[in-house]
Amino acid sequence: MNSEAYKMFSVENKVIVITGGAGFLGMQFAKALGLAGAQIVIWDNCDFSFLQSQAVLLRQKNIKCIAQDVDLTDMVVVNKMANSVIEKFDRIDVLINNAALNPAVDSAEAEQMFSPYEKYPVDLFKKEVEVDLIGTHLCIQAAAPQMIKRRSGVILNISSEYANIAADNRIYGEGQFKSIAYIAAKSGVLGLTRGWASYLGEYGVRVNAFTPGGMPKPEVSEEFRRKYSSLNMLGRTANPGEYDGAILFLCSDASSFMTGNQLVMDGGKSAW
Repeated sequence: MNSEAYKMFSVENKVIVITGGAGFLGMQFAKALGLAGAQIVIWDNCDFSFLQSQAVLLRQKNIKCIAQDVDLTDMVVVNKMANSVIEKFDRIDVLINNAALNPAVDSAEAEQMFSPYEKYPVDLFKKEVEVDLIGTHLCIQAAAPQMIKRRSGVILNISSEYANIAADNRIYGEGQFKSIAYIAAKSGVLGLTRGWASYLGEYGVRVNAFTPGGMPKPEVSEEFRRKYSSLNMLGRTANPGEYDGAILFLCSDASSFMTGNQLVMDGGKSAW
């Protein structure tokens, strides 16, 4: 392939912050971008030893990576950590807002989050919106000023297929329903994306959303995978690593004329 084509997708030496970076999707994004030459900064709010162990796993693959414990719902903490990244690297080139409360189906932590909508706990609804939507906004607020100053930068918000379509609750177990708070928050992420894109466009800063379909974690049952797979045109779930190309496209100059929009990768589910 012509070298100019490779150059178009380059993220070499870009400083990329990934929220929820120690999680299932976050680690995939970190690995893909890190192997492409980016300096990765993982932000997550989990067990500190686990967070650091995830960073070690990336560094063992010769990926430049640091990990920071960040509570995305705390504006003071978010600003402090953003400033620390800028002090260390002189910039944030790309911010990927990936963090979300979205436990695996059938997991213990998912039990309350799959409640019937008329019984959905208000406190839990507020917590999900605070992490998934408000946390995304706070991170953009923290990163945007230096991007505006440099007149350069990319913000990528990870949304969900449920921002565009309703959940088919028949695929979940009896009495279980996809979190209504998650659906509302991820729908809000698309609005947030368009609003920030309009605001930052004059400064050359691009803001887009990536809208993936389902990629079940390893612990998810085969029965659920089969039910979910029947809902899209390809008849399967996404495999680990299948989103990497889209992420590389959205973080690089290959998408230089794209802003305020979303890239949907859901196996054709929303086209039916």
